[in-house]
Amino acid sequence: MDGIFGFFSIALLAATLRSTAPLVFAAMGGILSERSGVTNIALEGLMLLGAFAAAAGAYFTGNPFVGLIVAVLAGGLGALVFAIWAINLRADQIVAGTAINLLGVGLTAFLVQRIWDQAGGSPAVQRLPNFEIGGSTLNVLVPVAFLLVPAVQWVLFRTKAGLRIMAAGESPRAAESVGIDVPRYRYACVLASGVLAGLGGAYLSIGDLSQFTTNMTAGRGFIALAAVIFGNWMPYGALGAALLFGFSQALRFQVQALNWPIPQDLLTALPYLVTLVAVTGLVRNSRPPAGLGKHATAD
Repeated sequence: MDGIFGFFSIALLAATLRSTAPLVFAAMGGILSERSGVTNIALEGLMLLGAFAAAAGAYFTGNPFVGLIVAVLAGGLGALVFAIWAINLRADQIVAGTAINLLGVGLTAFLVQRIWDQAGGSPAVQRLPNFEIGGSTLNVLVPVAFLLVPAVQWVLFRTKAGLRIMAAGESPRAAESVGIDVPRYRYACVLASGVLAGLGGAYLSIGDLSQFTTNMTAGRGFIALAAVIFGNWMPYGALGAALLFGFSQALRFQVQALNWPIPQDLLTALPYLVTLVAVTGLVRNSRPPAGLGKHATAD
């Protein structure tokens, strides 16, 4: 019994919250984009751009809050490129999202080499402040991520703009026929997804750590997208899924701290295994917006 209580500790809760926060940022962005009708698999690349921009901004200015602003701008810029491809040019949204992901990986690795003349990552930078709870530390962005969930819920289901966003995602042609500017709402939601994914990336580089490392997102953008699907495109549902995935990531650190004889490779792979099981086993009960991936007017 002591082992059970020792396992479920404040430290495990704090580690779960730390692992969940970047997923929540990206998942809320994914919900906004996909609720408006734009399939967004670019979250991974947008997070990576935000993570690099945050570290670079903090490095050159010495101020992590400036780095945070730069991360938001970088995520928004990447999302703008994606929106032009997916909305204006009507490119295949999966292909366009894949291109952003590849751009995020390649461009950040190139810039690390060019700016700091080293491979693998940036020098150490000043990180965002932390606060202590129950003997464990959390970054200031952690409560921001969790407060974002009711904010997105309120916007989507309690505002006129939110109802128009969902109309654009459910039936874009019908929405446009009653005067809703579907492309404008989709642009706004895709840009918002880039801003939020950029915040999630900034959390990784200047919140949880104090440097950027190449490909440091390690699939978190895809896990966030899985949380969107698993959560049935609902903010609180996605939060629950993100907590599940975050808990599976936090288990590795808790098991290491308790020195349990469990293979580390299995613990490292656990979040991705949980993601696969959740999506393949439970996704059949999820219903995406009916207009997801569809344009407002015929080609």
